[in-house]
Amino acid sequence: MTSHISLKAEVTEELSGNRLDQIAAKLFPEYSRARLQSWIREGALLVNGKQLRPRDTLEDGDCLIVEAELESAETWVAQEMPLTIVYEDEHLLVINKATDVVVHPAAGHQQGTLLNGLLYHCPSQKELPRAGIVHRLDKDTTGLMVVAKSLIAHANLVDQLQRRSVSREYEAVVQGVATGGGTIEKELGRHPVNRKKRAVVEMGQEAVTHYRVIERFRGHTHVQVNLETGRTHQIRVHMAYLNHALVGDQLYGGRFQLPSACSKEMVDCLRGFKRQALHARKLELDHPESGERMSWQASTPADMVELIEQLQKDGA
Repeated sequence: MTSHISLKAEVTEELSGNRLDQIAAKLFPEYSRARLQSWIREGALLVNGKQLRPRDTLEDGDCLIVEAELESAETWVAQEMPLTIVYEDEHLLVINKATDVVVHPAAGHQQGTLLNGLLYHCPSQKELPRAGIVHRLDKDTTGLMVVAKSLIAHANLVDQLQRRSVSREYEAVVQGVATGGGTIEKELGRHPVNRKKRAVVEMGQEAVTHYRVIERFRGHTHVQVNLETGRTHQIRVHMAYLNHALVGDQLYGGRFQLPSACSKEMVDCLRGFKRQALHARKLELDHPESGERMSWQASTPADMVELIEQLQKDGA
């Protein structure tokens, strides 16, 4: 279901001479710049009755009119489900996502997703784009996610993500012994053969991943990863590109590997770890209403704690 949006505003003298997309972001702050740019390109946002480009400059007195359709979450079903809420106020919701939870409905997962649970917890989320979800974690990745609870918060969080002012810190267990940390700057795009996968490609989307070693084991490494960009499967693809695929990654892990002469407990632990060993452990951002810098942390999940303990025993 969609709802119709009608907006109207005039360019003030102080905004005169700026780009259309910049002016629209000032006049309609409750909507993200990406959404406004999309409306401009679609012709849903007109200036003096004419369609312009986002980069065109405007003058004092120019009239902006928006007539657009906004997707509503009313077509999705609210479902009761357990949510581990780390923080909540009228603008934000920070959740510690469990493993085996799909974030957003898609083919094959129309129900039982985090979005369905959000609609049950807070029915007003249906008024927001994607029910307030501004970034995602993969189905089997655990950890912290922020969700907007108002249009102003949604636009602000999207802007912070685009400006890369949101700090997202992960921990992972990877195959192989990493010699040191570093930065991976490799563009990502759709895999040329397998459409379910992403890959390092030429002319892809910019992707920047920073990583450092927390602890080395005989055949694995516990690493901290910080995202500068947030592309689909970014950490999984970048670490696999370095030949350090995440333990348990069914899509990018390649051939199953075991350290030589390891114990039966170690073999069972590695074979039984059926998800990528990746956890979003720290999230930091500016509160969209107060501007206060806020930070949250989520403890390492039990399955990863057990995995790390087994690797430590194996090394001893």
